[in-house]
Amino acid sequence: MTWNICKAGQVYAKSLSSFLECVCVCVCCVCVDLSENQIQGIPRKAFRGATEIKNLQLDYNQISCIEDGAFRALRDLEVLTLNNNNISRLSVASFNHMPKLRTFRLHSNNLVCDCHVSWLSDWLRQRPRLGLYTQCMAPPSMRGHNVAEVHKREFVCTGSVSHSSCSVLQCPEFCSCSNNVVDCRGKGLTEIPTNLPETITEIRLEQNSIKIIPTAAFTPYKRLRRIDLSNNQISEMAPDSFQGLRSLNSLVLYGNKITELPKGLFDGLFSLQLLLLNANKINCLRVDAFQDLQNLNLLSLYDNKLQTIAKGTFASLRAIQTLHLAQNPFVCDCHLKWLADYLQENPIETSGARCTSPRRLANKRLGQIKSKKFRCSGTEDYRTKLSGSCFADLMCPEKCRCEGTTVDCSGQKLTKIPDSIPQYTAELRLNNNEFTVLEATGVFKKLPQLRKINFSNNKISDIEEGTFEGANGVNELILTSNRLESVHYGMLKGLTGLRTLMLRSNKISCVSNSSFTGLSSVRLLSLYDNLITSITRGAFDTLHSLSTLNLLANPFNCNCHMAWLGEWLRKKRIVTGNPRCLKPYFLKEIPIQDVAVQDFACEDGDDENSCSPSARCPSECSCLDTVVRCSNKGLNTLPKGIPKDVTELYLDGNQFTQVPLELSNYKHLTLIDLSNNQISTLSNNSYSNMSELLTLILSYNRLRCIPAKAFEGLRSLRLLSLHGNDIAVIPEGAFKDLSSLSHLALGANPLHCDCNMQWLSDWVKSGYKEPGIARCAGPKDMMDKLLLTTPSKLFTCTGNTHTIQTVHLYR
Repeated sequence: MTWNICKAGQVYAKSLSSFLECVCVCVCCVCVDLSENQIQGIPRKAFRGATEIKNLQLDYNQISCIEDGAFRALRDLEVLTLNNNNISRLSVASFNHMPKLRTFRLHSNNLVCDCHVSWLSDWLRQRPRLGLYTQCMAPPSMRGHNVAEVHKREFVCTGSVSHSSCSVLQCPEFCSCSNNVVDCRGKGLTEIPTNLPETITEIRLEQNSIKIIPTAAFTPYKRLRRIDLSNNQISEMAPDSFQGLRSLNSLVLYGNKITELPKGLFDGLFSLQLLLLNANKINCLRVDAFQDLQNLNLLSLYDNKLQTIAKGTFASLRAIQTLHLAQNPFVCDCHLKWLADYLQENPIETSGARCTSPRRLANKRLGQIKSKKFRCSGTEDYRTKLSGSCFADLMCPEKCRCEGTTVDCSGQKLTKIPDSIPQYTAELRLNNNEFTVLEATGVFKKLPQLRKINFSNNKISDIEEGTFEGANGVNELILTSNRLESVHYGMLKGLTGLRTLMLRSNKISCVSNSSFTGLSSVRLLSLYDNLITSITRGAFDTLHSLSTLNLLANPFNCNCHMAWLGEWLRKKRIVTGNPRCLKPYFLKEIPIQDVAVQDFACEDGDDENSCSPSARCPSECSCLDTVVRCSNKGLNTLPKGIPKDVTELYLDGNQFTQVPLELSNYKHLTLIDLSNNQISTLSNNSYSNMSELLTLILSYNRLRCIPAKAFEGLRSLRLLSLHGNDIAVIPEGAFKDLSSLSHLALGANPLHCDCNMQWLSDWVKSGYKEPGIARCAGPKDMMDKLLLTTPSKLFTCTGNTHTIQTVHLYR
């Protein structure tokens, strides 16, 4: 459609075809000239909102249909030209809302003067100046008569006349149509063509780029017998895509990206004989998917992702002769026994379908396995029994291996738990990866059958509170060989059914009386090979079911703080392996439960207690509550042992050359002071996890460049100090996430105030975020001007400067 503005209030359009959809682009136009186009119909909504039109010219088109009410909005219309078209009938509802009409032309059309046009004769007689030379073209007896001169009794209907809408029925561009077949093969189509001839019996759409079959896509074409949509990119289909096609006998959908068949997709296709769904990604079939296909002869599900098929899925296929099921990863358990029996009774599967798992049945022909071989063990029963309702994604996560109900994602360098873990999973192996923090993503709420989780041999130093929320069915958790320094209630919250907890070979130094709260079902707890020197009284009181406790290979300091444990071990009838003291020297290698009460002493200044607050502070720093000060210590790496709940961290006056990556592990930080270091570069996303950070001080470093995403994610930040660095340019967008910022310190930087910094000038002025200290160092005519008060229009560029190249380099 091409619209051209002539003058104020006027518009004309050329190169229009099909039917006029709307003129909403011209709601204020007075004169609209649409003559001499190829318009074929005027739908009801064509002029909705265009109430200002007074002159509408539609002559010399191919209009054959005007829907009732098409001109209803045009109450101020004075001129309407419809001459030289193909109009055969008109409804009075189209013209009875034009009280101001003074010019109306309808001559040179194909008017059929039957009872449906009788109103027009009276209408024209009442308006003798309108519609001059409007003549009948049919029936033959009235051809050439002026409509206004024909008496009402002469307008006679000889039979019923259907009134269709103005959807123009035509052959799509680039396609060919003959003998009721629409052929659009390999035409690069991305959508299914619309407004096709209603009489078509076959449509060929294969080898295109169609991705979606929309609602009622083929419903208007009731005579369709064959649809071919093969080799497209279809991944989504509306449930009613083929609704009402009672004559359809062939439906070809192979070679697409279909993962699931919507409920009711094939309902009502009673005549269907051929259904090809091969070479897709279908991972489940609803048990009623084929319920109306009683006449189906051939069904191909070859080369999909089906792991099982629910019993009864083929029950309605009474005429089926050929079934293709090969190249699917079938799990031959108790729920697929019915299919083996079915294929032995009905040898119609001709593609050679085989089992993929379990291992004992791998690669064996489905139809040749004895029934007793199909069995389920334990929670395997859950894996496939609800497949008939497509209850879950049965696909194995990327980079993982699935065998039975075990999902093995070990040794894949993962840093996050996969999102799409199958619901049937009973054992999840995530060992030997690169996890550092276990995040509370809610993934375990979706795994009702999970019983065992293995996180051993990772780098886990923290577990977010709520990580195991919903994992109440898990009875074994393995966290062996990680970097945990402490254990508290929030880390393990949700594991109410846990029986075995393996924490061996970590860096735990303290066990407090809240470490294992809520784990009343734990029977085996291993803390072997940690750094535990002290255990708080009552630490194991909540472990009501405890029968085995491994405390060996820990450097216990058997002073007064451990006296309770000796007595506790003597009273409890649990297996401990006899943990031994390391300190004091005279108790070294003596089992804790054999030490006399009076020997647990805190004498000569030996009052060490790894569970006291002071013990949770790095030796290089001082700690008060959640504030950690490590200033002026000559540090170039982050000290070990900083409490996870730290809120303020002072690292100023050290030797850091870059922002420590480990800072992202401390998500409760509200203040970071890294001033007076030697930091020369910032990385993108360095602070992306610090959603609570309010103050960031980077003043008096050696920063020259700021990456575009250096401060991404700091939406709570209020103060940012970059004072006293060597920054010349800050790329546009660098502060886009700093929506809460109220103070920006940029003084004592050699700012180059050309056009690339104009955005910053506008930005600081919008909220007075910079207090009027930052000054320009260049170009020469901007030297020493204040960033805050200098008009933004003065920030200009002359030629391709080095500054521009610098900005592009760091975006």
